[in-house]
Amino acid sequence: MTPSLAPGSADALLFDLGRVVLDIDFKRAIACWARHGGCEVADIAARFSADEMARRYEAGKIDDAAYFAHLRKMLGVDIADAQLLEGWNAIFIGEIPGIAPLLARAAKHLPLYAFSNTNPLHIAHFSKVHAAVLGHFREMYLSSTIGLLKPDAAAYDHVVKAIGAPASRIVFFDDLADNIAGARAGGLIAVHVKSSEDVANALTALGI
Repeated sequence: MTPSLAPGSADALLFDLGRVVLDIDFKRAIACWARHGGCEVADIAARFSADEMARRYEAGKIDDAAYFAHLRKMLGVDIADAQLLEGWNAIFIGEIPGIAPLLARAAKHLPLYAFSNTNPLHIAHFSKVHAAVLGHFREMYLSSTIGLLKPDAAAYDHVVKAIGAPASRIVFFDDLADNIAGARAGGLIAVHVKSSEDVANALTALGI
């Protein structure tokens, strides 16, 4: 039987970061790199992709220098690491509207955790810039730190074990359908987030 939301049905809440807690837009990175490289935005957009090297980077399998060397080659621009980093971190717009008070409300009732596919440079950036909203989380399970990526089953198993609650009593919030499917396959209650209203509705269903 598929677990569902109901008052008293959860022991922990688990949140993806990108587009659930923090708003991101890779078009900002592309515009920055095009400016530094003296290229058309459309050309950079056509060349950039979240490829296998990106997944290796987010899994902690390669370091910052190796990924940036790959990124520079992919983009076809000879720009400095500092310029690549400027674009890389430009994707962060701010908090998702309305999410901070919802996290504060939820944290009064249940422990909150984060579970995100991300990389060391983004971690260094958002941990500082968005420390206030991220302070609601008891622990953050980040792919490049744990060496595991969503939607792989091993990643969910690792996080469930670390939290120490049954998977069926953990509610997971994510914006990507593949990650929601992976969570449900692992026995978690999963909420597909398109706006903070989806989080609010889930909290209400939980009696929070």
